[in-house]
Amino acid sequence: MKLSVIIVNYNVQYFLEQCLMSVEKALVGIDAEVFVVDNVSKDDSVEMVRNKFPQVVLIANQENVGFSRANNQAMRLAKGEYVLLLNPDTLVEEDTFKKCIQWMDEHPQGGGLGVRMVDGSGKFLPESKRGIPFPMTSFYKISGLYRLFPHSSSINHYYLGNLSEMENNEVEILSGAYMFMRKKALDEVGLLDEDFFMYGEDIDLSWRILKGGYKNYYLADTRIIHYKGESTKKGSLNYVYVFYQAMDIFAKKHFSSKGAGGFSALLQLAIWFRASLSFVKRIVSALTFPVMDLLLTLTLWWLVKNIYSEATHITIPNAIAIPAFVITGLFWTTQAWLQGLYDRPLKPNKTWIAIGKAAVFVLLIYSLLPETWRFSRLLIIIGSLLAMVVFWINRKLLVWWQERGMVSVQHGLIVGSEEESIRVLGLRKQTAALSFSRLEPTAFASAVSGQTLSSKVRIEQIAEVVFCAKDVSSESIIAAMSQLSNAGVEMKIAPPESYFLIGSQSIDGVGNQVMVDINSISLPENKRKKRLLDIATSVFVFLFFVMIALLGRWRGHYFKAAIAVLLSQKTWVGYAHKTAGLPPLPIPIILIYNEDLDQDQKAKHAMLYAKDYNVMNDLRVLLKTFFNITF
Repeated sequence: MKLSVIIVNYNVQYFLEQCLMSVEKALVGIDAEVFVVDNVSKDDSVEMVRNKFPQVVLIANQENVGFSRANNQAMRLAKGEYVLLLNPDTLVEEDTFKKCIQWMDEHPQGGGLGVRMVDGSGKFLPESKRGIPFPMTSFYKISGLYRLFPHSSSINHYYLGNLSEMENNEVEILSGAYMFMRKKALDEVGLLDEDFFMYGEDIDLSWRILKGGYKNYYLADTRIIHYKGESTKKGSLNYVYVFYQAMDIFAKKHFSSKGAGGFSALLQLAIWFRASLSFVKRIVSALTFPVMDLLLTLTLWWLVKNIYSEATHITIPNAIAIPAFVITGLFWTTQAWLQGLYDRPLKPNKTWIAIGKAAVFVLLIYSLLPETWRFSRLLIIIGSLLAMVVFWINRKLLVWWQERGMVSVQHGLIVGSEEESIRVLGLRKQTAALSFSRLEPTAFASAVSGQTLSSKVRIEQIAEVVFCAKDVSSESIIAAMSQLSNAGVEMKIAPPESYFLIGSQSIDGVGNQVMVDINSISLPENKRKKRLLDIATSVFVFLFFVMIALLGRWRGHYFKAAIAVLLSQKTWVGYAHKTAGLPPLPIPIILIYNEDLDQDQKAKHAMLYAKDYNVMNDLRVLLKTFFNITF
């Protein structure tokens, strides 16, 4: 047997499905076997593999044993001359495996091989080629200083910045997302070190391959997409901490005790440096926009207040005006946050709804205040109108700034057959306000090979491209993504017979794991509203359980359920968390459908609930359940 492909999966069903489809195409004509090791996924990953890929050797663990141990389980069973460790959030070209096998056959001294990886927007991933993480190398990496000198052989040795991404080269370290290795080398140097739970195991094994007398290579002649998803996000402090732990294990294993101690000290210094920068950046990033909204509005409102006082000869004491203005402003920004006005992409037209709701709430509270604290309803209304205008103008200006120098993007493009395009268009219209046109696969292939696709996107003002994987090859998709990586468009892949589109969240969210689906329940503002309702309901249960018991239908498990909801283990209202084709929810306490319905009916109810999600629907279910009130 020539090749054994091993994929370790954890809660990425739709990525895994797409990955296995691409692997099937790439294995045509190759004597190979495929292993999927599942680390107790809570989605339908195991069932999906059993039903759609019966030829795959499935190892369904009963506990999460980590990346290293899971891979080792399959490697001990592998029969191939070569072994490939492949992440599930990847997509390979049709000839990727053939090119890797040919290279390794021609280079018998090769122990390991990596390939050129791009993210979901077509941009090159620097971890495709890496160097040994010596102390200073790791310090530059964790501190982020390597970004200042991206092509330096010393400061950016971690990503081998001095080597071209377009040329085949010897490298030191392979990426765990795609580790193509000679089985003979593994038999000599050993498998993955199971002391590494996440991160570092690929570095350790790569170095052991080198120390075993073999070479590691970077092959630029083929590409894969790596979405870099379910694992810890690369920019997060949690990632930095986990990476530090992995490097600490690595240092203690491969360096002297003195060297390991110095290494650890350098890493801790780097972590503190990175943590400080990250904290400041996060605070500034989170507060800049709301503070700008608030300061501009309050300044204008204060000027209006002074004019109002002069015109009416009504003096409003600062002891009342200042706290009233600040509190009202906080209501505006809070409601704006709840309405998704600070989410990307910006939605200026939602401003009127958000501020209008806040104004009504403020006026209601105002009516309940003692007479000595009241000053002017008219002034509150004027302030709210000012807030609407200022908030709206701010967002319009920022949208204009982001699109400055670009043509106005208003269109989408679906690449695929007529039948598949109609199916995908039906899905995409649920969440996209774009008008979509279609491009035949043959014309698409011609545009890609002729390097004219980017011109078409620019001329036709295309904001989003959706590739139908059923009709378009992985090689063409990856080539198109690379060509459009700087075009400012979103790119998504539509797997056959799927409710999901897979791609990068946005132009600003390069490299993150994303499921762009047809369901509004996945929108950030709806997730936020649902979570806030869950918390409020749990607090209400704690405070008013007697009233619920007297007026409604109290259940003994509600107390326990409320705690589980607060811990994000459950949600009050929802569908079964493993409903196929829909975003997984926490385990629901109250189902949106009757248990007596058959599975098809339940699935239809769940689809409608998710597709047209509104937090008021949850509230209706809760009122009906608790008090038998319907509205």
